[in-house]
Amino acid sequence: MSIQIIIEKCTGCTLCLKACPFDAIRIMDKKAIIDLHKCTLCGACQDACKFKAVLIEKTLAKCELPDIKDYKGIWVFLEQKNGKVQSVAYELLGKAQELAKKIGCAVSGVLIGNKMEDQLDELIFCGADNIYLVEAAELANFQDEPYTNILVELIKKHKPEILLCGATNIGRSLISRVAINIKAGLTADCTGLDIDPDKKILLQTRPAFGGNIMATIISPNYRPQMATVRHKVFQPLPADKKRKGKIIKESFDSSLYFSRTKLLDIVEEVESLINLSEADIIVSGGRGMGSPENFKILKELAQVLGAAVGSSRAAVDAGWMPYSHQVGQTGRTVAPKIYFACGISGQIQHLVGMQSSKIIVAINKDPEAPIFKVATYGIVGDLFEIIPALIKKFQETLKR
Repeated sequence: MSIQIIIEKCTGCTLCLKACPFDAIRIMDKKAIIDLHKCTLCGACQDACKFKAVLIEKTLAKCELPDIKDYKGIWVFLEQKNGKVQSVAYELLGKAQELAKKIGCAVSGVLIGNKMEDQLDELIFCGADNIYLVEAAELANFQDEPYTNILVELIKKHKPEILLCGATNIGRSLISRVAINIKAGLTADCTGLDIDPDKKILLQTRPAFGGNIMATIISPNYRPQMATVRHKVFQPLPADKKRKGKIIKESFDSSLYFSRTKLLDIVEEVESLINLSEADIIVSGGRGMGSPENFKILKELAQVLGAAVGSSRAAVDAGWMPYSHQVGQTGRTVAPKIYFACGISGQIQHLVGMQSSKIIVAINKDPEAPIFKVATYGIVGDLFEIIPALIKKFQETLKR
């Protein structure tokens, strides 16, 4: 689309200026001038002009779709931090194997770092048929530019059909840059992945409209089909030490490793209790806790059980708990063996982050609270009476 002012018809009446919602029009020498940097071609000025002095022309854009027939296989970006492959990589390898069986292809991992050989066997045991390995001293720790450059070059060279990545701080930073560079689609924060058996395209499911609906997104015309998946959404495969795989070492010109930023230091977060993402037991509190002081009883219960402390978004927004403890769509996704939901109503935004827990224990005074629909065990009552009783009972039992 294009827009222009027909000078001969323009009277400088300012009707278009008043109608423009983007402040893109100025009157100079009694003629309208359009700032094309601000104009969005919304058409408000054209509708307002009584003299037909605004002309918006629409032209059909010719879009040539890329040739995607040579793209084969499923890739998983194997995220590593401080030289250790992160657990989300194993989760994605497990899901990739499930998807690969439906389209009859291999699963390959992409590992970028330095001195990572000691972890290659475990990756193969847990689902990687091939591993593309890129190692250099400059790549020991993640940095946006070099990792993006390398992954883009690998994709151009080997042409994967699907690329999966963890929706972590590293994954979110990396994969969006890659998608822009290779002009591919990307679905972020997926909670479900499947394959269309007829068209053999990736079905990428994620929450939409604040978590009120689940949307399934496809990228039928571009490759690779790219998705990020939250930690703990899928389960890793049991290690099979009989599995064999192929290690493909790749190297690139050192110019690809250049970064305009410099990594000064890595500071690990200090946790007073168990790390939330890796915990087998989580004790979470919501708006029903009433105040930040009341989270002390949850921390006491967590201490007795060797658990992590979580919270709903409402508790974080109220300033009762730090964001790093938030469970849900806009926080962390967890899948512990036991999840205690204390004073949490159970809105869909929270359920998205914890509904994969093996056992869910809900404590709420409202018997109609949505949390009870997903709970394995539900306790209706005053949590300030129930939790101290649980603490006392667990202390007695665990001493035996």
